[in-house]
Amino acid sequence: MVALTGLERVSGAPRRPPRAWRGLVFLLAGAYFLIPLGTSLWYTIHTPATGVSFAAYGELLTADGFVRSLSLSLGLAAATIVLVLLLALPAMLAVRLFAPRLGAVMEVLCTLPLVVPPITFVAGIGTSLRTGTEVLAPTPFWGTLIAVQDPAFPVVLVLAYVVLVLPFVYRSLDAGLRTMDVRTLVEAARNLGASWPYVLVRVIVPNLRSALASASFLTLALVLGEYTVASLLGYEPFAVWIVTVSGSKGQLSVAVSILSLLLIWLLLLAVSTVFSREKRK
Repeated sequence: MVALTGLERVSGAPRRPPRAWRGLVFLLAGAYFLIPLGTSLWYTIHTPATGVSFAAYGELLTADGFVRSLSLSLGLAAATIVLVLLLALPAMLAVRLFAPRLGAVMEVLCTLPLVVPPITFVAGIGTSLRTGTEVLAPTPFWGTLIAVQDPAFPVVLVLAYVVLVLPFVYRSLDAGLRTMDVRTLVEAARNLGASWPYVLVRVIVPNLRSALASASFLTLALVLGEYTVASLLGYEPFAVWIVTVSGSKGQLSVAVSILSLLLIWLLLLAVSTVFSREKRK
């Protein structure tokens, strides 16, 4: 044992932490996440008057606005994912292949929303919508401006969410692109006669599945939990509905929050399982 320890010191090999420390860290991390969830779950199923009851979860499907707000948020999330990937991925590929010197400029532009406060961002959107409605009233574009503000599916929220989630999508795609030789793959596919859409869909995208999945779920989490922009613009997606319900039905709002967390975790677990199986194959 002494000789082995001296050999590790000479060779510079790092020591492995004791298993007890790793177990303690895992226990503390688990307690950090599970204790608040357990407390919230107990709050939703226990009342001093009736004791343990799952009535709050039974009210979810019949609660006024639950299905509508959840469907709206999921639709906004799907549209945001599609739009931000269609904008970010081709632009990042074009910069890497044809203008590498613009990489730093693109990084600054994509991460700029992180330094803009959401309240300032939504104030600018509101001012632009009001001014645009007045300016475009005599033109045919007035109808388009009104259509993007339709409460049934506010496209203006999709555009706002694209800007908010762009830094996270950029980081995810950039990490995926750094793990592959994009130029070699593209040149090989082009030399074999593949078109640019074919190269993007059949060559680049399959090699970026993990990065695309990460970007998609970051977008999904942001859209489902975003409150400031939607509330100040007067819309009621899932997060705004939860806050509205919490004023009168506290147990119901916490139950919805727990179920939304479990839903996102199950989706992440399913995707990670699928990707791990594909890697093994």
